[in-house]
Amino acid sequence: MHRITGKAGGDSLIEMSPTDSFNDDVNGYHLHVSSSTGSLQPEQSPSPLTPDVCVETCDSLNTSLASLAQSEHSDSPRHESETLERIEALTGIDKQQHSKDSVFFRDGVRRIDFVLSYLDDKDGERKQERRKMYEANLVNVGLELETEDKSESDDGKTYFVKIHAPWEVLATYADVLKIKVPFKVNDIPDNGDMPMNWLSTPFRLPEHIMHPEPDYFTAPFDKSKSDFFLIDDKATFFPPSVRNRIVYYILSRCSYFKDECGVKDKKGIKRLLNNCTYTAAFPLHDCRYWTKAKDANCESERYHLHKHWARFFCFYKEQPLNLIRKYYGEKIGIYFAWLGFYTEMLLFAAIVGTLCFVYGFLTFDNNQWSKDICSAEIGGNIVMCPLCDKKCGYWKLNSTCNSSWQSHLFDNVGTVFFAIFMAIWVTLFLEFWKRRQARLEYEWDLVDFEEEQQQLQLRPEYETKCTNRKLNRITQEMEPYLPITSKCARTCLSGATVVLWISLIIACIIGVIAYRLAVYAAFASIMKDNPTTNLQVVGPYITPQLATSVTASCINFVIIMILNLMYERVAVWITDMEIPKTHLEYENKLTVKMFLFQFVNYYSSCFYVAFFKGKFVGYPGNYAYMFGSTLRNEECDPGGCLIELTTQLVIVMTGKQVWGNIQEALVPWMMNWWGSRKARNHPESLYSRWEQDHDLQGFGQLGLFYEYLEMVIQFGFITLFVASFPLAPLLALINNIIEVRVDAWKLTTQFRRPVAAKAHSIGAWEEILNGMAVLSVVTNAFIVAFTSDMIPRLVYMYAYHPEGELNMEGYISNSLSSFNISVIPAENRPDDDENPSWFNSSIDTCRYRDYRYPSGHEKQYSHTMQFWHILAAKLAFIIIMEHVAFLVKFFVAWMIPDVPSDVRARVKRERYLVQEYLHNYEVEKLKIQLSENVHEECNCSPMIYPCLPKHEVLSECL
Repeated sequence: MHRITGKAGGDSLIEMSPTDSFNDDVNGYHLHVSSSTGSLQPEQSPSPLTPDVCVETCDSLNTSLASLAQSEHSDSPRHESETLERIEALTGIDKQQHSKDSVFFRDGVRRIDFVLSYLDDKDGERKQERRKMYEANLVNVGLELETEDKSESDDGKTYFVKIHAPWEVLATYADVLKIKVPFKVNDIPDNGDMPMNWLSTPFRLPEHIMHPEPDYFTAPFDKSKSDFFLIDDKATFFPPSVRNRIVYYILSRCSYFKDECGVKDKKGIKRLLNNCTYTAAFPLHDCRYWTKAKDANCESERYHLHKHWARFFCFYKEQPLNLIRKYYGEKIGIYFAWLGFYTEMLLFAAIVGTLCFVYGFLTFDNNQWSKDICSAEIGGNIVMCPLCDKKCGYWKLNSTCNSSWQSHLFDNVGTVFFAIFMAIWVTLFLEFWKRRQARLEYEWDLVDFEEEQQQLQLRPEYETKCTNRKLNRITQEMEPYLPITSKCARTCLSGATVVLWISLIIACIIGVIAYRLAVYAAFASIMKDNPTTNLQVVGPYITPQLATSVTASCINFVIIMILNLMYERVAVWITDMEIPKTHLEYENKLTVKMFLFQFVNYYSSCFYVAFFKGKFVGYPGNYAYMFGSTLRNEECDPGGCLIELTTQLVIVMTGKQVWGNIQEALVPWMMNWWGSRKARNHPESLYSRWEQDHDLQGFGQLGLFYEYLEMVIQFGFITLFVASFPLAPLLALINNIIEVRVDAWKLTTQFRRPVAAKAHSIGAWEEILNGMAVLSVVTNAFIVAFTSDMIPRLVYMYAYHPEGELNMEGYISNSLSSFNISVIPAENRPDDDENPSWFNSSIDTCRYRDYRYPSGHEKQYSHTMQFWHILAAKLAFIIIMEHVAFLVKFFVAWMIPDVPSDVRARVKRERYLVQEYLHNYEVEKLKIQLSENVHEECNCSPMIYPCLPKHEVLSECL
């Protein structure tokens, strides 16, 4: 390869052999000038020069190049520009035409598979040496390079190195990576038509968008048998997503030092990006997202994705999963397939949850216990004991009237039904997703992907950091490995770091609890005369409990966001320190760490309110305090703690989703707007395809990881605590409808094209979802039993109602115990100025939420028999609900096979055809070879092989 290489500062140096001349165009060579860098390739010129004018043209061209070489020490960009214009005029190359929106080299033939960019750093001699050696090694492995000078970039500082992978390189690495390619059109009839299929017509997309290419039987590519596969055009046989994946595989393993230097860890584009030798490395989008490419050879798939998928007004349309997979690769395609399926299944949960909420609203007037709390005769005459020491006064039960009515919306008979329904729903979701995933694995050639390919692709970081080698007993090749002592030490350090950060989260949660205890006393003191009742609309609803719960939830949400930002970096650091072997292992390790942290971070406050608040309070005269401090443990309202759990869930879940969508959409848009502000001052014809993509944000190796994490955390909210808030699936559904289009929009318009990657499933997230599904049955059973008041009410109605009738009259008085005010210790009594104006010395008892004998009883202040009956009923309910839910889950999982029968048949047929066709292919080649050899030696025909049936595809392959 002959190259014209550029020096720093815009100077140019021509490197040619003494026998080369610019008359090579006549002999099949064409000069491709790219600013200060070009290449000479044995390709035909698009506009060849005739012999009559060749001498004159070449003389003029040599004169121009000589003048350019003489300006080696000149700093005049105008002189260089004029010379380049003369070169373009003489060679017939239109610089503007190829710079506008093209994804090809300047010859218009070779496709740009990858782009590297770097800045003109006059002090970076080491960086320049690395780039020179790295690019030379890329050329040695067969890649073709073309460099755009900084004078052509919009900022005047950035060089762009365009990379093209020729057929030989693609075929070689497709063989190494076992990439599946078509060898026969799929001949199995599609019987997937659904009855009344016309009802889905408004939701469908055009057929050429949903299925951009025919359905084929595929087999791993074998370079030695290339004529076996359906290769119509080598230039388009491998789609751009496969091409950029192969090139990135090469870039990740190519060294930037000479082999004789003995520096084995000096390789890979990732290290070059980290040490700022290159500023970016990315494949190109095929066009601008708002208009089709003018070049007929460009697919314009980005435009179609934006038009039919990324716009918000397409929210009711199906997703073009096949086009997503073709453009972005299987890994991103699997994510959007899972997200779309999850959103569809949420529709059923949202409908049932909304119906349960409506049931609570319609039975509003039948809520007898709330009527008793709000009535002046019952609730107005019940004096409650102080909820904190010194600063909290006595209060009347009817002050919690509003919270009691609000609690009924979520704490009713429908809550039990919905908890059981969600246990079944989550099982159906996971089982049907397995079937959907199995179908995608077949359709996208991902069957046996992990065994055939994933284990072969070691991480470059693992190869460079593991200097030890050992023999692989299976492959009989020497491979790098990490000694067991080093692995144990790294694992221990990683585990200690995780434990330390989880302890930090727990400490923060304890701090929020302390805030709740301290601030509640302040709110109770400030609001003792109900000053908020003067506020219109919201005044009567503001209580010390509500004010404390809302402010604590908001503070907890802020702490969650701050800890997230800090731990993301820590999780990546400790995962890198462990040096995982493969990309799959790296992502799984990072997934476990991040999810464990997020689980504690997001759910710990909800677990506290659901299972700890109000459970360890004590009673007047014998209260429990937080870690021996002066802060008394919190009590629940007479209506229960469920409404507080609902408040906590709404604030954290809604806040996270709103903040996530704003962050995902607004931040990339603002950064791109700021980064491309200089380009808007240039004519569009100078703003090339690679410059447009360079100004976009990089998607990053972990971009998809954070999308999964966000959805799995949401999945936890709608399953673990859904019994407290039946509207959670509805909020999740609305968020996900927006999430699909926001993710599609930002991926299509705001981010560079990610490197295509394969994945046969959603990875470790599937096991996490299964674990959360099992845990959700337990948590919802405990919420109904211990957080809700459902069980105490049922026990009272069926066993303790005085008249034997099935109603709830008298329940409130029955659920409250009495205490003699005169024996309350001085340290627990409220200050004189904290008691309300209606309190006087004639009131000698106060009530508190518990089942204990009154003062004067022989068992005073110990638990009554009703307490133990209720506790037994709660435990019985938990056992029954869990067993019923798990039996239904296992039965449903057993009834629904993980792989559909038609997919299983297709997989078997494809494997059969691959073996049969390859066997026949080899036999035919041997027969032809033997027949040629025999004809040279004798006239007899060989009868070594019997006649075998031939297939149509065999004649095409041969």
